[in-house]
Amino acid sequence: MYQWATSGRGGTYDLLLDLAGRHSRAALEEALREAVREGRLTPGSRLPSSRVLAKDLGVARNTVADAYGQLVAEGWLTARQGSGTRVADRPAPHNLPPAGPSAAAGAVEGPRTGRADLVPFATRLPYVLWPGSPDLSSFPRTAWAAAARRALVAAPNEAFGYADPRGRPELRTALAGYLARVRGVRTDPDRLVICTGYVQAVGLLARVLRARGARRIAVEAVGLPDLRTLLTAAGLATVPLPVDADGARIEGLERAGADVAAAVLTPAHHFPMGVRLSPGRRTAVTAWARATGGIIVEDDYDGEFRYDRQPIGALQGLAPDHVVYAGTASKSLAPALRLAWIAVPPHLLDAVVREKRLADHQSPVLEQLTLAEFIESGGYDRHVRRMRLHYRERRDRMVAALAERVPGARVSGIAAGLHMLVELPPEAGTLAEVVTRAHARGLALGGLDAFGAPPGTPPALVIGYGTPPEHAFSGAVDLLCEVLTTRGAAGG
Repeated sequence: MYQWATSGRGGTYDLLLDLAGRHSRAALEEALREAVREGRLTPGSRLPSSRVLAKDLGVARNTVADAYGQLVAEGWLTARQGSGTRVADRPAPHNLPPAGPSAAAGAVEGPRTGRADLVPFATRLPYVLWPGSPDLSSFPRTAWAAAARRALVAAPNEAFGYADPRGRPELRTALAGYLARVRGVRTDPDRLVICTGYVQAVGLLARVLRARGARRIAVEAVGLPDLRTLLTAAGLATVPLPVDADGARIEGLERAGADVAAAVLTPAHHFPMGVRLSPGRRTAVTAWARATGGIIVEDDYDGEFRYDRQPIGALQGLAPDHVVYAGTASKSLAPALRLAWIAVPPHLLDAVVREKRLADHQSPVLEQLTLAEFIESGGYDRHVRRMRLHYRERRDRMVAALAERVPGARVSGIAAGLHMLVELPPEAGTLAEVVTRAHARGLALGGLDAFGAPPGTPPALVIGYGTPPEHAFSGAVDLLCEVLTTRGAAGG
């Protein structure tokens, strides 16, 4: 259903919105995104006030205000005191090389992402708060087994043979719909590639970029050490981008020079600092990509888990021809499934598919068919909603326990994902002392220094509250509070 929205003060703004018969915030957000994508709302256009638009559409004013706020956070709109809400600037697309032969013409296509977890020896201890893993005891065994049975019965015979390196069409179709609905990703099944983890996905992309002449790639200065190792092994030098409260400092890309071909970022929830990429920097990095032809690799490893507000939409939605979107089932379900995916821009697709074919030809098929059925049946949505409540409750419990028992500890980062950053209170001792003390008591902890924090960074722990099984979570929290308040012999 189409509705006209008009405003009065300062002029008349006619805006054709398709809310599909719904008056929800989500419907309004998507209608506004489409208006910007299609060019009906041009950069700099001023939108009606929330009061006026709410009246015209017959919705609550808070619905419009919340929708505007979400789109500002995602980089579609800007809002300034005195100048209202406007469409953000979006520079003209950079001319890209044409895509190769389409999948319809018989070409095969490229990879998508999962994420490499750090699993040190310490995680063999009785209590584990190391980041990077979900609560494995919450894996939906019964629902997954039922989906596997249905998928196996329905699978065509050809599914059991050698197949398209991109992955099964059932899963790519299910994912394309899910990612558009939940993360705002703009892609189609032909441009999705299923990989056996984030490490494989990034490795494929790195080799493609290197073959095209790339020599340097930007990465967040604080992050997974394995990422730098992987890129270096592919022949790419890494350029570190400092991280502050607004995420990666994008101006470092401009200073780095024209030979930086790509940037790997965690925009929705930086790992491990826990901040999100600010609206201004989301706009700036997509502008950089358009102006230079650069590629952004968006690692959306836990984008579905935001607890204090609506999740920020994927950066890929702002510039789908310049962003490789990477997702994984490792955090939402389990790393053992070895299922990850990337949405690949057309001009990289054929090259990525060739690399995937050379790497292992195809990812495991039965797991793909099961996940496709799990998504289509609604089981995946139900599981994610349940785990979102589960992890939010865990985070709240841990924050409350630290506030009560270790008031000098400071929790930073947004309320999202499966980890949080805890800055040490002065009385806890050094970071090395705390980690050693924890290990001596059977608690696995990881310090921020393990992820490349520069000298002078306040000492902090990266706490993975998703990792312990439910029966061990309270004990892990108790031990954490103890090692932060007691300096025993093990700690010096």
